[in-house]
Amino acid sequence: MDNNTYQQLKTFVNTFTLPGTILSVEKTPDGTCGEIRFFAINEVFKKNSFKLFLVDNSKSDYSYDNFHEMIEGQPYTLTVPKEPNFEEICFRAAWKGESIHTYVDTRKMYGFWTEDILLPVNCHHPENVAYCLFMYTLNKEMDSRKFAGVSPEISSFVLKTCLELRNETDFYASMNVVTKDLRKYSNSFAACIMSVDREQKKFEIISESMAPDATYTIKEIFKELPFRIISSWEKVLSETNSILIKDNNDMEVIGKKAPEWVENLKENDVRTLALVPFVHQGEIIGYLYLTNFAVANILKIKEIIELVSFFLTGEIANHIFMDKLEYLSNVDMLTGVLNRNCMNVNVDELSLKLKLNPQPFTVAFCDLNGLKIINDNRGHSTGDKLIREAATLLTEIFKGDQIYRAGGDEFAIISTTGTEAEFEVKVKTLREKGSNPEWIYFAIGYYHDEKGGSLRKAMRYADERMYKDKKIFYDMYPEKKR
Repeated sequence: MDNNTYQQLKTFVNTFTLPGTILSVEKTPDGTCGEIRFFAINEVFKKNSFKLFLVDNSKSDYSYDNFHEMIEGQPYTLTVPKEPNFEEICFRAAWKGESIHTYVDTRKMYGFWTEDILLPVNCHHPENVAYCLFMYTLNKEMDSRKFAGVSPEISSFVLKTCLELRNETDFYASMNVVTKDLRKYSNSFAACIMSVDREQKKFEIISESMAPDATYTIKEIFKELPFRIISSWEKVLSETNSILIKDNNDMEVIGKKAPEWVENLKENDVRTLALVPFVHQGEIIGYLYLTNFAVANILKIKEIIELVSFFLTGEIANHIFMDKLEYLSNVDMLTGVLNRNCMNVNVDELSLKLKLNPQPFTVAFCDLNGLKIINDNRGHSTGDKLIREAATLLTEIFKGDQIYRAGGDEFAIISTTGTEAEFEVKVKTLREKGSNPEWIYFAIGYYHDEKGGSLRKAMRYADERMYKDKKIFYDMYPEKKR
């Protein structure tokens, strides 16, 4: 097992709140699917599998701490029967780069339907093995009794919300409509829908609606809000399924648990507040947030926001999932800069834009000299460290520009802002900081087009200049030549 690849993928799979595992999928000499193994599992998958194995007394001598050692590296048939259809979709995801979302009727096995999600994982791998991310959820049918006593007025509003979520409008437009409707229905001053990412310690205001006389937006207020304040909401919600502040007494009670948050509310003249979490797979993934509503309607407001949040949760979870899918598709896992796939797409789009609206741009290729020698003499883990540090240096210098990992040791930069002189200053800085023959030493080639001509020609010219620069390096240090 490649320990460096394992650590990277272990970290990656643990960013997901669904039960997930990186599967290694073997390709046989005849091009068919071979062995499929658990390469790295996340903590949620580990917990679920441990509970499953506890039922089997023959496996009960394993402790939870070392249970992943029993799973990782083993064939997937360790936990479930061999399934040709499952192997087919794993092979398609790992080797054909397909993203797959499917439902499987496993009610006889688990008493649930299983929702399977498989995504390709682009990383360093042996010639006969590729990887994919497998995640699942177990879904029961909706409990209709939950809605049996809902009034016709509220039922009508919830139905309207569901129809809005199912229409052909894009995600953000639908959320804006739902948020505006909620604010008007509750007669609130402000309403918003937001997602949270505890791992990354960040949040997104997905949609918001303000009263006509508002002089600011929620985004403006939350822009300066430390994430620790949003984190404090979870503590307050530990003993309830929603937060309702209807008067000063409620505000003081909440203030004992989250004093910094309540102080911020008072500063912004928030007198009444409703906060409902979106809970998916036991994790809070976002919130529905209303302020300064009419207290006389508090019971009706509580009922409707809790019902609406039930339906919104799935939409938010899917939005977060699609964001992570986009990240996986566009970002290089090792360095965090954009990957080659993203570069190809963006080059096509920018080329078209330049034809329609020519404007100055600059492209550069920055290739790491001597990487192969470092890999051969000091190991691939050291080589990976070099690549990461090189990407960090480029990110620090070329702020505001698009940085791509175009290949193993090659980075591309596309800049559509600033002048040629400003770009030259950045290149000069890179040469000063990236000219250590024993570590980071960039071969650099760039090309500026003032008239906004052919992007692909500019990239070819920059690439040719980079190789001339590389030749100078190897003439100076022939012992480092590949």
